[in-house]
Amino acid sequence: MRADRLVSLVLLLRRHGRMSATALARELEVSTRTVLRDIDALSAAGVPVYAERGRHGGFALLPGFRTELTGLNHDEALALLVAGSRRGAQAFGLGSALASAMRKVVDALPEGDRTTAAEAAQRLLIDPETDLLSRRQIEDEVPDTVVAEIRRAVFAGHRLRVHYAAVGQDPTWRTVDPIGLVTVRGQGYLLATRSGADRTYRLSRVLAAEELDEPAQRPERVDLDRAWQERGTRFRSGGDQVTVRLLVDPARREELVDTALAVGAEEPATDGRLRLEATFQDARHAEWALWRLATDAEALAPRWLRTSLRDRAAAVTAHYAG
Repeated sequence: MRADRLVSLVLLLRRHGRMSATALARELEVSTRTVLRDIDALSAAGVPVYAERGRHGGFALLPGFRTELTGLNHDEALALLVAGSRRGAQAFGLGSALASAMRKVVDALPEGDRTTAAEAAQRLLIDPETDLLSRRQIEDEVPDTVVAEIRRAVFAGHRLRVHYAAVGQDPTWRTVDPIGLVTVRGQGYLLATRSGADRTYRLSRVLAAEELDEPAQRPERVDLDRAWQERGTRFRSGGDQVTVRLLVDPARREELVDTALAVGAEEPATDGRLRLEATFQDARHAEWALWRLATDAEALAPRWLRTSLRDRAAAVTAHYAG
C-alpha cells in the first residue's frame, strides 16, 4: 500500500509541478504527517524531491526527472475497466484505485500528448454531483473495507457472510453465494443466492462482511445484465404495488418516469397533457410521486389516491390560511 502511495506521490508532483503537503494529503487521502514521512522516504531513495518555502511553496521534483512508474496493479486495472462511470468505481470501493490508475495513464503519455490531454480534460465534465436544478444525486456510502471484502469473495468465488440490515428489520448475519456486483445511479447492489434462492442486497445496508474459505455454489459464467433485468421484473411484479392512471404535463414526464417502477400505456390527451399508466412500489410511493409534481400531474384512478391528494392539499391550504 505504501509503495503504491509513493508512486502516486511522484506522479502527482510530475503532473502538477509543485504541491503543498495539504494538497498532496487530500489527493492521497492520508494525513499531512504521512505525506511528510513519504517525502523523506523518497529523498532517502534518491528521488530528487525538494521543498520550496514561502506562501506559494510546496514540494516539487527537479526538472526533467522521469522514471518508469506506470505499471498498473490489479485494483487499478479493474478500476479502469469500470471507469465508464466514475460513480461506478466509487460504488465498488475503487475510487482511490481509479485516481491512482489515471495518474499512471497520464504519466505514460508522451509529454506533448500529456499536456494536450490534461487541457482537454478540463473541458469535459462527466456525471456531476448535481443537475441544472441543483438537485444532488444520492449516492450510497459504504466503507471501503466492507466493499473490498465483498469484492474479494465475488472474484475468488468464495461464500460470504454479511451482517445485513434489511428495511424495518434488525441486522442479522447471512451466509450467501455471491454472483456479482451492480451499480445503478450511485447505488451498489450485491447479486447472490441464499439456499439456492436469488437474493439482491443493497451495499449501503451491509454493516460488515467476511469472506469464507468455502467455494460459492454458483455457475461458472454469468450474464449480469440479464440477471439484473430478471430480478427487476420480479420486483416490479410483486408486493403491494399500485398502478395509477394519470395525466401529466409533457415537460414533467421524465421526472415521473424516473420515480415510477414502470410506465405502461401512454397517449396524448385532448388538453395537451399525456395520459398514461404508471406503477409505483406502494400507496405511499404513488402519493409522494404525484404530490411532488403539484398541478402538473393529476391522478385519475384509483379514487382513493385522488381523495388522499385532495385532503393533503386542503390540509396545507388550511395551515397557511392565516
